[in-house]
Amino acid sequence: MKTVTSATVFSDAVGMRISVTYSEIDETTGRIIADNVRIDRVITDATAKKNAAKVIEYAQTFVDTAEV
Repeated sequence: MKTVTSATVFSDAVGMRISVTYSEIDETTGRIIADNVRIDRVITDATAKKNAAKVIEYAQTFVDTAEV
């Protein structure tokens, strides 16, 4: 079984990207087969792009109100 352990959305010169980290576990033994495997993709789906942009917009509210 593969389990997502993190997902990050960011923009760069290519466009909106998503970076996903996952671990793979043997369901029978519980043994970790692969750990912290990373996949990077450019987001091409229009709905996913809108949702990713909303996450970035939401994160910006934290930056705008952060006290240093």
